[in-house]
Amino acid sequence: MSRTERLAEIIEQKRDLFIRISDEIWDYAETRYEEFKSAKLLCDTLENEGFRVEKGAAGIETAFVGSWGSGKPVVAILGEYDALFGLSQHKEIAKQSPVDSKISGHGCGHNLLGTGALAAAVALRQYAEENQLPGTIRYYGCPAEELGSGKTYMARAGLFNDVDFALTWHPAPYHGIMPSDSLANYQVYYKFKGRSTHAAGSPHLGRSALDAVELMNVGSNYLREHIIPEARVHYAVLNTGGNSPNVVQGEAEVLYMMRAPKIPQVQDIYERVSNIARGAALMTDTKVEIVFGKACSNLVRNTTLDMVMHRMYTELGVPGFDEHELQVARDFRATLTEADKQMKQYPELSNKELADVLLPYRPTATMSASTDVGDVSWITPTTECYCACTALGTPFHSWQMVAQGTTSFAHKGMLHAGKVIAATAVELMQNPELLAKAKDELKERLDGDVYVCPIPQDVQPAVQR
Repeated sequence: MSRTERLAEIIEQKRDLFIRISDEIWDYAETRYEEFKSAKLLCDTLENEGFRVEKGAAGIETAFVGSWGSGKPVVAILGEYDALFGLSQHKEIAKQSPVDSKISGHGCGHNLLGTGALAAAVALRQYAEENQLPGTIRYYGCPAEELGSGKTYMARAGLFNDVDFALTWHPAPYHGIMPSDSLANYQVYYKFKGRSTHAAGSPHLGRSALDAVELMNVGSNYLREHIIPEARVHYAVLNTGGNSPNVVQGEAEVLYMMRAPKIPQVQDIYERVSNIARGAALMTDTKVEIVFGKACSNLVRNTTLDMVMHRMYTELGVPGFDEHELQVARDFRATLTEADKQMKQYPELSNKELADVLLPYRPTATMSASTDVGDVSWITPTTECYCACTALGTPFHSWQMVAQGTTSFAHKGMLHAGKVIAATAVELMQNPELLAKAKDELKERLDGDVYVCPIPQDVQPAVQR
């Protein structure tokens, strides 16, 4: 039996356990830094599988590190388990059907992500024990990838400094290796304070914080023409000051996220947006408090590790699907727009319901999304794969993504990700020359730059304000 077959066998022997864990985390749907049940479930499982678990890693209640073995190399397997605000949805129903408008949902599949990474760590531990493979295996329980950058705080605390390489994955509509860098970002709160008064009786005495938010947003919209094309600026109004139109709103708050390929570019956009906020406060005779929320660095791609993972993925192949699974996927695809379903960049997947091929490794330009995996990739060689867990065309951060998070094809993708990660880890642990090459590549790509955490030292993790 080959090593990939043995690793796959270990995971399949425990498939019911991993499926139960994933589905329980889906039910919990806990948002950033409040993933208490999810973290406990993962910690308990790691301890039952022979790992030593350090809870409260980096001073974060829902962060942890499970370790097994000793010495070099040190392998980091990154797991996530946080949900998105809102996106409540009944499971496996191909129509928008919220359970409760106040309940959150796993619109990015992190119930699968964290559990698939767990499967990899468990299989790798058992294989290493059976084959006397030297090294340290770590599962990093990383909270708050969505809007919280848990890994960035963990990186700031030095938790990845002795790691030799890091592996992770993400649920997706297709199979492949993540082929691009990502955008760095800042997340910043702008809290305006004015003066409330009767909007009809004495409007001249009021100073509208809501007007300030609206003016800031208009100004930021004009800014978009004058920043680099790769940049992105998003916002969400968190507090409009109340529900009474006959009151001049004395307070209001907006949350901004600014993205660009490099941290210095984000810093420049942040300063310009903050000046717009100050201008809006001047125009409305209000005050603005600028509160830095979080940040994350751009991802530094490592082609050496990418190619190792792609080779292991090729050896393992991809899961197959039965007619029932294809019909479920067909039902979900019927809810998508034609734009969603277009896969022009992937002709291999045209006219299919579920991905049944591994995409060729084709490095591309920087993607427009962000991930706190980027901070890890500055410190140690890092790679990430995608495994098909949804119908083709399913957009991330959607109710369709939530609804498919407990389907049998999502479970297949999750378990397969564990197999790919575990096989990649074994290959690197047994071939120090490959690992040395990956480290040399990282050094070359950084070109003399060193990692500096983009989150100021005085900023601490926080739940939604």
